Amino acid sequence: MAESSSSGLTFKLHPLVMVNISDHYSRVKSQMNPPIAAHNATATTTTTANNNNNGAEAVETASSSSSSSASSPRVFGCVIGVQRGRTVEIFNSFELLYDPETHSLERGFLEKKQELYKKVFPHFYILGWYSTGSDAQESDMTIHKALMDINESPVYVLLNPVINPAQKDLPITIYESELHVIDGVPQLIFVSSSYTIETVEAERISVDHVAHLKPSDGGSAATQLAAHLTGIHSAIKMLNSRIRVLHHYLLAMQKGEIPCENSLLRQVSSLLRRLPAVESGKFQDDFLMEYNDTLLITYLAVLTNCSSTMNELVDKFNTAYDRHSRRGGGGRTAFF
Repeated sequence: MAESSSSGLTFKLHPLVMVNISDHYSRVKSQMNPPIAAHNATATTTTTANNNNNGAEAVETASSSSSSSASSPRVFGCVIGVQRGRTVEIFNSFELLYDPETHSLERGFLEKKQELYKKVFPHFYILGWYSTGSDAQESDMTIHKALMDINESPVYVLLNPVINPAQKDLPITIYESELHVIDGVPQLIFVSSSYTIETVEAERISVDHVAHLKPSDGGSAATQLAAHLTGIHSAIKMLNSRIRVLHHYLLAMQKGEIPCENSLLRQVSSLLRRLPAVESGKFQDDFLMEYNDTLLITYLAVLTNCSSTMNELVDKFNTAYDRHSRRGGGGRTAFF
C-alpha cells in the first residue's frame, strides 16, 4: 500500500460523518450478545480446571476465550457529499447491509437509500463508503470495486474504534484507489489522503451540545456548573501565575540583576496591552452592577424556592387537617 495519494484532490470532512460512524459502531457493538461469550468462557474455565486441576491455566483459557469472543465488529455504510473541481466535501453518511460470506453490500438496499437521499438532498452524490478497523483489509477492495459503477473513483473512510490515549490526531483515515503496476501486473491499491475538518454553524452547535451532555452517572446541573467554574478558576490561576513571572522578570531587569533585552521588553509590552484595564472607574461600575444583579437573581431564586417549599407544606397540612376534621365531625375543612 502506498503511503500517500498523488491525485491532488482536497478532502473536507464534516463532523456529522464521524458522529454517524461512531454511533453506528457503538450500536452494533452494544447489540452483541455478551452473556453467550461469558457462558462460553465460564464453561471453558470449568472444563480446564477439572481436567488439569490448574487454576492458572483456567484463568489463561478464560482470558483467551473472552478476548476472541469480544472482537470488535465491523460496520459499513456510504458517504455522500459534493465534488467541486478538485475539492471533495463529505457531508453525511448512511448505513448499509453487509454480507460477510460474499464480502459484498446489499445492492437493493443501497439503491433504495440513494433514492431517498436524492429526494431530500438533490445535490449530494455517493462519494464512497466507510468502515471501521485499524487498517484497510484485502476484502475491502472487493467492496470498493463494487461501488465503481456508481462513482468511478470512490473514497474509503476508515474509522479506528480503538482508543489510543497517546494519539493526538483523529482516528479517521481517507483512502483513495490508484492503479499501480506490481510485479508486472496492474493492481488497484489503497493510498491514504490528507483531509481537513469543515464545519457549518449547525454542526458546531450540535458538537458543542454533545460535548456538554450530562454525565452518565446522573450528574446534576450543579455538578456541571461546578466543573465549568473550576475550569475558569484554573485558567485565571494560570494567567495570574504567568503575569507574576513577567512581573518578577521586569523587577529583576529594573534592578540590574539580569541584562536588559529590548526585543523581549517589546513583546512584554505588547502582551500587557491585551490584558483588560481593571483599574478604571468604568470597570468598577460595570463590575459592581454585574455583581449586584447576580446577588439579586440569587436572592430571588432563594425566595422562590422558599415560597415553593412553603406552598407544598401548606398543601400537605391542609390535606391532613381536612381528614382530621372529617373524622371529628367538625365544620372546618381547611387550615388556610
